[in-house]
Amino acid sequence: MVDIQLIRTDSEKVKIGVQKKGYDVGIVDKVLELDEKRLELLKKVEDLRKERNELGELGAQRTKEDEERGKKIKEELKSLETEMESATSEFNQVLQGIPSLPFDDVPEGKSESENKVLRTVGEPTKFDFEPLDHVELAKKLDIIDFEAGAKVAGSGFYYLKNDAVLLELALVQYGLNFLAKKGFTPTITPDLAKEKYYLGTGYLPRGPEAQIYKAEGLDLGLIATAEVTLAGLHADETLNEKELPKKYGGYSHCFRMESGSYGKYSKGLYRVHQFTKVEMFVYSKPEGSQEMHQELLGLEEEFWESLGIPYRVVEMCTGDLGAQAARKYDLEAWMPGRGDWGEVISASNTTDYQARNLNIKFKRGGRTEFVHTLNGTLVATSRGMIAILENYQQKDGTVKVPEILVSYVGKDKIGGESTK
Repeated sequence: MVDIQLIRTDSEKVKIGVQKKGYDVGIVDKVLELDEKRLELLKKVEDLRKERNELGELGAQRTKEDEERGKKIKEELKSLETEMESATSEFNQVLQGIPSLPFDDVPEGKSESENKVLRTVGEPTKFDFEPLDHVELAKKLDIIDFEAGAKVAGSGFYYLKNDAVLLELALVQYGLNFLAKKGFTPTITPDLAKEKYYLGTGYLPRGPEAQIYKAEGLDLGLIATAEVTLAGLHADETLNEKELPKKYGGYSHCFRMESGSYGKYSKGLYRVHQFTKVEMFVYSKPEGSQEMHQELLGLEEEFWESLGIPYRVVEMCTGDLGAQAARKYDLEAWMPGRGDWGEVISASNTTDYQARNLNIKFKRGGRTEFVHTLNGTLVATSRGMIAILENYQQKDGTVKVPEILVSYVGKDKIGGESTK
């Protein structure tokens, strides 16, 4: 959530940020109105409590009038406390609707069409034959079964088989080893989280933009990313300044409803309901978060360069940042099957937005401050597999294994005879 003090003292700045993200600026005035109502009720409650305590201190000196006043205070407090609880709940709900404010130098725009390409690394892969997309390759090589997945779990689910299993596990193991060498703590997180944590990180459980599969009858939902569980790891804690930055490399399965229509490029593994991910998550001091964001982006680029996949770095415009991020970058890999770039990972700086929701602070000197949280995907195996299968396909129908992954996969080729 956004700092209420900032909204009170500089509502115009907040409105500018809210408008840049494409939200209705009227929400800022609504928050201020509800905040004023809540504070008025709070003052009345505190005044009555003070009067009640003063009457209690009279002891045996209390008169009959004092006794009557005490009874009246009790009734008034009961009514006011109920009213204040309702007002506070409404205030918090509306406050949650204000997005994290974008940094001033984020490119302005309304949709992904206005995102800014910062650089391209590598040339789109060229072939001396007609390349196949990953769905066709997977079928010919007998490594992914979309039909069986749809039969058992519904559209958007799939079975990995044979060498696709080895490739997925190779990406995960290489990714975790890569991060461990960079000072990240490898972590396997729960695949479920309580509502507090997925709401606190900005993932919605209901409504038209719902992303979470809820566990019926339980305060639990399947996580959309390890970002949720890694943010929850230190919820309601005060960290020591010397511990920061704290860096985690999280492995988890991810579940997303992905309702809606996304067009022809969503077929196969590109937009699925379940996949595996290696996620970076960092708790940082505020003054170091922008530098840390660049570090996460640099690690993502180093990883994808090591796989030999052509990619480009794109900065999201204000209207495509989502609620949580103050700045966000995407890496888009070249995907020959579509003849275009496709998003494979992203990196976001959410500043103190998630930390305020989840009450994550650090101690500096004699005071406490909210940390900044950052997240970046190193690899989502589903989209990583698309990029590898399509870019490394050979004329004879086999797929070369990227050199860096050969020792993890145990072979240098998918399909045909390995030379390893």
